[in-house]
Amino acid sequence: MRAIIVFILSVSAFCTRAQQATDQEMVYTAIEDYVDGLYLVQPDRIKKSVHPNLTKKGFWRQPEKTAYEKESIMTFDQLVDLAGRWNAKGTLPKDAPRIIEVFDVLDQTATAKLTAQWGIDYFQLAKYEGKWLIVNIIWQAHPPKGS
Repeated sequence: MRAIIVFILSVSAFCTRAQQATDQEMVYTAIEDYVDGLYLVQPDRIKKSVHPNLTKKGFWRQPEKTAYEKESIMTFDQLVDLAGRWNAKGTLPKDAPRIIEVFDVLDQTATAKLTAQWGIDYFQLAKYEGKWLIVNIIWQAHPPKGS
């Protein structure tokens, strides 16, 4: 009887780890869709990976300046629009940064980071009907060199 209980607990632990790996991959894919939606001018990828009630706040600065401009706030619709035009002329360098780090994945929420051409984005994601969606983004332009 003890062997059966140990076996059941082992299978349960394995299934939990497998689900976490799958969830981690799905979170990574959501961030990948977000960055590729902007880099590759594919707004449908934003629609696929971002919740319609998105809150995106951030801080921009001109590359040659050290002071940040006023806080920017963006909605889901504004992000979809931006994805349709941000790299429309194809001026993004081929080696543009695209580093995705998944920090934490629970059963319903997750956090991640993206280092991209425009700066660093931190994400909060939630699982809706089995699908991971970005719900909050806080970002900033790359810090000034030497800071």
